[in-house]
Amino acid sequence: MTALVLRGVKVFKGHLSSEQQVDLLDAIRAVARAAPFCRPVTPGGRQMSVRMTSAGAFGWVTDRTGYRYERRHPQGMDWPPIPDPVRAIWDELAPGARAPECCLVNYYGEGARMGLHQDRDEADFAQPVVSVSLGDAGLFRIGNVEKGGRTESVWLESGDAVVLGGAARLVHHGVDRIRFGSSSLLPDGGRINLTLRVVT
Repeated sequence: MTALVLRGVKVFKGHLSSEQQVDLLDAIRAVARAAPFCRPVTPGGRQMSVRMTSAGAFGWVTDRTGYRYERRHPQGMDWPPIPDPVRAIWDELAPGARAPECCLVNYYGEGARMGLHQDRDEADFAQPVVSVSLGDAGLFRIGNVEKGGRTESVWLESGDAVVLGGAARLVHHGVDRIRFGSSSLLPDGGRINLTLRVVT
C-alpha cells in the first residue's frame, strides 16, 4: 500500500473499491438504525454542523458537560458492535495495534464542517486513529501538534482512508468544507466519515 504522507499523516487514496464502499455504507446504515444520528452540542453551547453516532464499546459524545466517551447512546441504548467490514480496515491499516473500541460516525450534510481539533480524549496515544471517507469529497486540513502555524490540505474522496499515528497522532486536523453532490454513493448527497479509535 502506497500512502501520500502529509505532516506524518498517511493518506491512502482510493483504498476501498466501489463494492467495498457499498458494503460499508450498508453496515453503517445498520449502525444508525440501532443508534440514531444526533446533532451534538459543544460544552460552550454551540450546535455542531455534523450529525454523529458511534459503534463499539464506547461512543464519543459532547454536550454542555464536556467532550468524553460514554458506553451508551444519549437516548440510553448500548452502542452496536463495530461492523466486521469496518474492523477489517483497521486490521489492514493498523497492524499490531490494539483492537478499536470506538467507531465514531460523522455525517456531513451540505454546509457542514469540522474545525481544527486534536483527538486527545483517549488514554493511549501510542494507538493510531484510522479514518475512512464515504460519499462527497471533503477538504481535509492538517496542522501541527501545537496550535497555529502552517497547514496543508487534501481532498478526501469516497473510499480514501487516513491514519494518524506516531508523531502525527496528535496533529490538529479538520474538514473545511465538503463538495456537496460530488459522489453518487449517498442518494441524497453528503459525506460520511468513520473514525476508529482505541479509547482505554
